[in-house]
This record gives sequence, C-alpha cells and structure tokens, in this order.
Amino acid sequence: MRKMKSYLLTVILTAAVALLAGGCGIYSFSGTSIQPDVKSICIEPVENKAMKVNPSLANSLFESMCDKYKKLTKLEQVEDEGDLYVLATIESYQVSAAAVTANEVAALNRLTVTVKVKFTNEKHPEDNFEKSFAAYEDYDSTNSLDAVEAGLCDTIIEKLVEDIFNATVANW
Repeated sequence: MRKMKSYLLTVILTAAVALLAGGCGIYSFSGTSIQPDVKSICIEPVENKAMKVNPSLANSLFESMCDKYKKLTKLEQVEDEGDLYVLATIESYQVSAAAVTANEVAALNRLTVTVKVKFTNEKHPEDNFEKSFAAYEDYDSTNSLDAVEAGLCDTIIEKLVEDIFNATVANW
C-alpha cells in the first residue's frame, strides 16, 4: 500500500510539472520557444540562385523545412500572411578541395551549400533577422560528385534545416 501511494504521488508530481512546463506557452519539450500569440508560419518555396544548380536541392530543402516545423511545432503552415515568415534562397553550391596530398592532388573534396534566410516575426519584430547558413560534407576525391551527390545533399539539408529551425523558433 505504501509503495502504491509513493508511485501515485510520483505520477501526479510528474504530470503537474509537465503541465506547468508545457502550459506556459513559451517552452516546449521539442526545444522551441515560440510566444503563445504566434499561431502560424509561412515558408516560401526555396529559390536557387547558385551558379551551379542541383535541380532537386531547392525543393528538397523546402520540403524538409516544412516537415521539421510540422513535426516539432504546433504552428499552422499557411501560404501567406503567417505570424512567422521564412524566405530561404540558395546562394552557393560549390565543390572545393578539402585535403591535398603531398603531390598537390586533392585527397578529399568538400561540397558546401550556403543558404540566405530572411526571417520575419510579425508579432515580435525584435526577432527578425537576415543571415546566411552554410553546411558542408567531405567526400573522397576518387568518387565523382555525381556518384555521391544525393547522399551528400541529404546530409547537408539536414544540417541546414536544423540550423534554420534553431535560429527561428528555438532561439539558439
């Protein structure tokens, strides 16, 4: 009987703490810190302005961003006039040598994607920003970019979306 009372007390206290933490509206267990009066988000389709264009990159980045906000926030995604507004543009998509051998031959190549993001918070304009995010992945120079590009882009998109999400609604 004593164990049952102790267990019941633990369950009640845990539920109370969870309700208080989630009920304040500013913090959630997903790590977001969205003000309670912010209800919607508009994520514009990503534009690709890079000199070298990967035809599927912009759409993949857009879809990943939409999925991330849908899974980790309660924000309604709208096509226009959201409380939050995210406009992302791919500025560069480039390959460079990441490591060079003694014979001045690239041992590793690096694919880097840079995305410029304009974030607007209509309810709290002090949170607005415009900045660039970059992510990269290295690959063995014995592989052609065509052979590894899809996998590299998936990983780079994951990193970019995480950084953009954290900057916009997690305030990290």
